[in-house]
Amino acid sequence: MVPLSFAPFQFAGQEWLLGPARALAWPEEQALLVADLHLEKASWFARTGQMLPPYDSRETLDRLATLVRHTGARRVFCLGDNFHDAHGPARLDPGAAERLAALVRAVDWVWITGNHDEKDGAPADDLIGGTMLREVIVRGVMLRHEAQGEEAGPELSGHFHPRLRVAARGRTVSRPCAVMSERKLILPAFGALTGGLDAAHPALLKAMQPARSITALVPTAARVAHFPLWQAAAA
Repeated sequence: MVPLSFAPFQFAGQEWLLGPARALAWPEEQALLVADLHLEKASWFARTGQMLPPYDSRETLDRLATLVRHTGARRVFCLGDNFHDAHGPARLDPGAAERLAALVRAVDWVWITGNHDEKDGAPADDLIGGTMLREVIVRGVMLRHEAQGEEAGPELSGHFHPRLRVAARGRTVSRPCAVMSERKLILPAFGALTGGLDAAHPALLKAMQPARSITALVPTAARVAHFPLWQAAAA
């Protein structure tokens, strides 16, 4: 059962559910989609002498396990930058490794590889289980890590870690968001230690082209709020 905190919206002729936990549910596929887990980011920084609390992977996996349980998802698609680097799977502590293995065994798990995963070659399947692909089309929707301008059909991706920044009551509020155009949908980053790029940043708007309009999507308790980011000039 999908929790009430997930709110519906339409994309590519289908209903999707966006949750405040930065995940996307796809009822038609009984699937959960997340992007940019960046597992083992803290341990990667530790190798360079920047010591961060080494709990990011456990926090990310705990949140993901909760969502799988509450949505009843039978499939999980991770849209790239699953680990912060290709050697991340070998650095998982035993508790996090066990949690990940249990998740991957429980459902049909698909890893889409991203630029961080492939810096030194994609991580080996036998280290983390599941199915590893560069991209895949499901019900006519292309799932990949980074949006491609030449894609003619509907496309769902991650990579940019979009965040909506809004001025309110004399201060700026920043929240993870999805970004949508007529044919493209970019998810926020799911990982515990992931930063974000302003949803209206030129690089992100360029990645959404071609488009007639681009909107930031922010889930609330009852609905998905739409914030206009860009509109094509009238002909």
